[in-house]
Amino acid sequence: MRRVVFNQKGGVGKSTIVCNLAAISASEGLRTLVVDLDAQGNSTQYLMGARAGEASPSAANFFEASLAYSFKPVDLASFIHPTPFENLDVMPAHADLDALHGKLESRYKIYKLRDALIELEATYDAIYIDTPPALNFYTRSALIAVERCLIPFDCDDFSRRALYTLLDNVKEIQQDHNDALEVEGIVINQFQPRASLPAKLVEELVTEGLPVLESRLSSSVKIRESHQHAMPMIHLDPRHKLSQEYLALHRELAG
Repeated sequence: MRRVVFNQKGGVGKSTIVCNLAAISASEGLRTLVVDLDAQGNSTQYLMGARAGEASPSAANFFEASLAYSFKPVDLASFIHPTPFENLDVMPAHADLDALHGKLESRYKIYKLRDALIELEATYDAIYIDTPPALNFYTRSALIAVERCLIPFDCDDFSRRALYTLLDNVKEIQQDHNDALEVEGIVINQFQPRASLPAKLVEELVTEGLPVLESRLSSSVKIRESHQHAMPMIHLDPRHKLSQEYLALHRELAG
């Protein structure tokens, strides 16, 4: 299963959700890959810690190769690195992704990632893609390359207004480039059940018929500790409430 976590708004927890779901997948014995397409490299840092800066070749090198070898498939496996966690690999991000953006867009390399990931279907049971907080070449490439899209939502009115545009953008990709793409669900992140506004917003989204997932991810300072130690919650503290919420979300997505 190929899955992207996407939102055009920054700070909604895309990288955290990608890495924690991928870590759970790997811990359950599934061969799992994280593809980090955000030049900030948060997923790369989260999974590789101090080794993140040494991770080469990277996603930027993959896209450079796609420019250099226009008519040949690029072997994505060459750009993938193991993480310290069993069954979990990463294609790391690099700051050069930003510099490559214009060239890739002008030469229409939008299907290169999809074609490369299809070649890896026999290697990985689950693939998660982290994207930049913008609808650009990399996010479009990701949406074309996957079957499922998860949308983090952080319970404020600005996020709600942006959500409708985001859903329209995903639908456009679906209609024009990838008819297999499905919005798997909206993930309610940093949820505060005792606060009235978040509960009201979520209830209204459900009433509107939007695909809100039942699992909720709480706001917790523990996640900062998880980032600091470069250790997803399932490895840092599997009994913590937030770890259990991620497990519940993973089970819900697995059906």
